Amino acid sequence: MAKEYNIAIMGATGAVGEIMRDILEERNFPVKDIKFLASERSKGKKMKFKGREFPVEVLTPESFKGIDIVLASAGASISKEYAKYILNAKALLIDNSSAFRMEQDVPLVVPEINPEDCRWNKGIIANPNCTTIIMLVPLKPIHDVAKIKRIICSSYQAASGAGAKAMAELEQQARDWAAGREIKVEKFPYQLLFNLIPHIDVFMDGGYTKEEIKVIKETQKIMHSSEMKVTATTVRVPVLRAHSESVNIETEKKLTADEVRKILSNAPGVTVEDDPQNKKYPMPLFVSGKDNVYVGRIREDSSCEKGINLWIVGDQLRKGAALNAVQIAEIVHKEGLK
Repeated sequence: MAKEYNIAIMGATGAVGEIMRDILEERNFPVKDIKFLASERSKGKKMKFKGREFPVEVLTPESFKGIDIVLASAGASISKEYAKYILNAKALLIDNSSAFRMEQDVPLVVPEINPEDCRWNKGIIANPNCTTIIMLVPLKPIHDVAKIKRIICSSYQAASGAGAKAMAELEQQARDWAAGREIKVEKFPYQLLFNLIPHIDVFMDGGYTKEEIKVIKETQKIMHSSEMKVTATTVRVPVLRAHSESVNIETEKKLTADEVRKILSNAPGVTVEDDPQNKKYPMPLFVSGKDNVYVGRIREDSSCEKGINLWIVGDQLRKGAALNAVQIAEIVHKEGLK
């Protein structure tokens, strides 16, 4: 009989937690039993899974008894606080927060790129930052053919990247503007409606934000390439869901735009949508809710002999977070790592 798992979703009532539940069901992951864990605020709520209703349980140190895999999307501080209890319960933690990503003994995994890294886990596997995942799914197949030397990333990140309350704030700002009411700002440094904010997470030494540093450091770790040059500017845009990225790469081997299209048309988890004459290119409006990362506007960089420009769009809540975590659990299951 095929192995089944007792699963706990930590942060189950958040935007990513709810989609983790949906994806487990959609992909028919072998779940024996499931627990939905959240803060005291969610006490009394119920969540459905495969036709059954489950009460949302308040997260405590005792929540992990009998659990095999914990899918966590409750924030870095909660993951750090509860990791010891999860490990003591002999459960595997697949963590969506930034808590453990840069720890040397914690694999940082995108299943289309480095699934083999799951094998050396010591009880924790980290899910990368959403912007990093969406960028690297199409870049890795290009790197395998032509070796990427340098990446310049400019991101256009949806409100969903800041959570369900941030999405609700953008929606409310639109309603208030339409009704002529005062626009309230709580989740972002400034009004997001009709605006762009070049500021995601806190500013660090050197003028980069923490989000930008994540993209740089995580890319080098996932690609096993500490010498790869990476720079990023991350921007919040008034889009509800799905992140977009303008990415410029420089490769060691010269590739034409057609060669890149051919590489990506055969790449796992990638959909090429690149027909500018007929106005076909990826947009968050149409990529929201999709599992694949979409790539278009593929063209050679006229300022750099071995440069390529790409426009990349992916659903931050699915491939950028929940789907990637469930795919990691699928590797764990397939390879008998738990």
